[in-house]
Amino acid sequence: MRVLVVEDNKRVLCDVSLCLQVRYPEVILVSAADGKKGMELIEKEASDLILLDSSLPDIDTLDLVNKIREFSDVPLVILSEVGTDMNGARYLEAGADDYVTKPLSPIYFLAKIRALLRRTQGIGFKRDYFISAGNISIDTGAQEVFLSDKQVKLTPIEYQLFSELVRNEGRVLTHNVLLERVWGFEYEEVDGFIKKYIYRLRSKLESDASNPQMILTERGIGYKFVKPI
Repeated sequence: MRVLVVEDNKRVLCDVSLCLQVRYPEVILVSAADGKKGMELIEKEASDLILLDSSLPDIDTLDLVNKIREFSDVPLVILSEVGTDMNGARYLEAGADDYVTKPLSPIYFLAKIRALLRRTQGIGFKRDYFISAGNISIDTGAQEVFLSDKQVKLTPIEYQLFSELVRNEGRVLTHNVLLERVWGFEYEEVDGFIKKYIYRLRSKLESDASNPQMILTERGIGYKFVKPI
């Protein structure tokens, strides 16, 4: 596993390295102390996981996340200075898959990383397992979504959310159920958090995001997927 860490605090970098090497002895760790160098490495390296400091010296981390998501759906975790739900939601809305607060708790940090890799690497699914619904198809092994045989680029979290809806076709999944299954038990709905992800999915998958035909809202309850005709 190749992990890129963009972090200018040597102590935090050391803590991250020690934690990962204990759990993943064969990990290859690459680091950068600022956003510019980090972006160069992201474009060159085939990383399995990226860890970003929330307060980089030369670039706003939210801007960096947005730039990364323009061309990559690599699993991405923010190393956050502030642990409020609102700050965490900002990173997640920008495209990050998760965040952990500093100073790191080794057990909690590794639990987060293991959960993210489990969600994004298709553990538990056969490599040749496909789900089809109308003109939508999902390769759960490669974690790829196709619309009319054309691949749709989704971030890991967008993929998890959409595949959860498709697996439960016709059933309404509540906000709490979606939070638990996609993000984990510790998350709470904050300021229309899930709604923003649903909008992003509709923008990528629906012919008219303002008049969705597949990803429907059950007002005050949650969302459901309806097979396209």
